[in-house]
Amino acid sequence: MDLNRHVIAGHGLTATFTEWGAALVDLRLDGHAPPLVLGLDRLADYAAGKSSYMGATVGCVANRIGGARFMLDGKEYRTDPNFRGRHTLHGGSAGTGKRVWEVLDHEADAIRFGITLADGEMGFPGNVRIEALFTCAPGTMLRIDYRATTDAPTPFNLAHHTYWNLDGSDDVSGHVLTVRADRYVPVDDDQIPTGVAPVDGTEFDFRAGRNLPGQGLLDHNLCLSEVRTRLRDVAVLRARGMMMTMATTEPGLQVYDGARLNLSVPGIDGRRYGPHAGVALEAQVWPDAVNRPAFPPCILRPGETYEQTTTFRFSKG
Repeated sequence: MDLNRHVIAGHGLTATFTEWGAALVDLRLDGHAPPLVLGLDRLADYAAGKSSYMGATVGCVANRIGGARFMLDGKEYRTDPNFRGRHTLHGGSAGTGKRVWEVLDHEADAIRFGITLADGEMGFPGNVRIEALFTCAPGTMLRIDYRATTDAPTPFNLAHHTYWNLDGSDDVSGHVLTVRADRYVPVDDDQIPTGVAPVDGTEFDFRAGRNLPGQGLLDHNLCLSEVRTRLRDVAVLRARGMMMTMATTEPGLQVYDGARLNLSVPGIDGRRYGPHAGVALEAQVWPDAVNRPAFPPCILRPGETYEQTTTFRFSKG
């Protein structure tokens, strides 16, 4: 499969994308030598399944659906059990992060991708049309705007799955993360939610800022709000000489510290990525929301338009 590199630039940033998963494969800040993200050196390795969702737009339902099933308007739907053979992860084995998107527009500082999911694919109802717009925006900002429509009620929840490493270090244990969340979603051994709990006194309390762990597994949703809301700052990631401020409209932030990363193929500039090489900060609805009425809603219906905006602003110092 022949994939292409598509470059946009402006306001101090240069971003490179490919059609596979509408993925961000490289991001550079003027005057800062290391790349800001993890990416693969060879585009063919994305299509070969080597990327661990690196830089991709994942969906149609990001994160996990417990039991690979859900009820909607009185009907049961069964989805692709691509996670441990019994749950659905990121929309299934052929979700949006593992599909080729169409380049709709490409300007100097912006690129728009599109994809259509057919009714019944991976078990999800509805013909769904999705567009993803990436812009190098004023304020040294990468802006992501997602839009989607459907012709039948369907669960829908996109997330951008870049792994961040701001200083080129071998792992992100020297990065300090701050997140404005006072609750998190505990999970069972299959990483399926068991409820909601306060972060007080736990390893999930990032309100005052703390170093990311260099061992163990952090892969949990931090609860930002009960519903999708206006664009607001939700997190800050700091490393040596660099700071990234994240804003989103979404009610949740999945923080995954890359504990399972151990890639056999070369990354950007020939780098090797091992465990904790990058941290994914995935703005989204809370996991398994389709099966949990108390969680923020995730159903998209005909006549509605799904809209998500997430931004990443960069500064030195």
